[in-house]
Amino acid sequence: MNLGEVFEYYSAVNKKDIEWLWYPYIASGKITILQGDPGEGKSTVAVHLSALLSTAGKLPDGTNVDHPVNVIYQCSEDGLADTIKPRLEKADADCSRLLYIIEETKGLTLEDERIEETIAATHAKLLIIDPLQAYLGNDMDILNAVRMRSILRNLAKIAEKYGCAILLICHLNKASGNKTLYRSLGSIDIAAVARSVLMIVRDKDDPQMRYMFQVKNNLAEEGPPIGFRIGCAGFRWMGKCNREFEEVFSGMPEKLTKRKRAARKIRSSLRESDIAGAQMYKILQGLGISRRTAELAKEDVGAISYRKNNIWYWHLEEK
Repeated sequence: MNLGEVFEYYSAVNKKDIEWLWYPYIASGKITILQGDPGEGKSTVAVHLSALLSTAGKLPDGTNVDHPVNVIYQCSEDGLADTIKPRLEKADADCSRLLYIIEETKGLTLEDERIEETIAATHAKLLIIDPLQAYLGNDMDILNAVRMRSILRNLAKIAEKYGCAILLICHLNKASGNKTLYRSLGSIDIAAVARSVLMIVRDKDDPQMRYMFQVKNNLAEEGPPIGFRIGCAGFRWMGKCNREFEEVFSGMPEKLTKRKRAARKIRSSLRESDIAGAQMYKILQGLGISRRTAELAKEDVGAISYRKNNIWYWHLEEK
């Protein structure tokens, strides 16, 4: 056996930057999961995102799409003629750039060679599978970790080969007390293979308001929540929002949110004396609180920053 075909040194690998369809939520050539409870707006988000990409519109966070792209939108739960196309047209999509794989004579699965053939032929930059569970095949057990990981790894290779982002829409199970990633239906390996996991949550205090939280990102810092409304007036993007997952998710047990716990800790820590900002971030990080949440909590309590001897300190007026 030629050892040159067995291993290679990393020094021979040519580095390249991650390309993004929508930074930092959806990376080109990678798998992203969009999950949420039924009826929370996952398909609606997919339709409106497809419309923006097909027309080179402005993404929900204000980012401009450089040029229109082709999108494969594969949906099993709605009719093509009476539901999906009317939705796309209402979202002002360019339907000449949106396509689907024909399933009338042969059902589609994630192992179907037509997926790669269609991506290659159309140069599509996004493939949406809605929902994932409908495209696993009759002989596939979603709880089978080994088989599930194998299927998704092959799908990831296709995504990387053609620079096509793949968005898998998943329903959640009913285990509300579980960690967010583990609420996906089926094996945790589904979320493990994905580089980004997005979750749609309805605001428990405002049912028409929903948020898309990024609960996993292996390629960059997690992006801020993206808000949108679905009501009598239709669909409307609300852009970036300063909200915490625990503040809006009705499935979470009643307890202090991370933002409120951070505010309480900041207030108690600064009551006696000022503290260096770097030290305060470290204290909060030990409580599982992110830097972004810490900054929001800092604003909540009215703490300010000042510089002394090249060190930034946090100060609270109400000692």
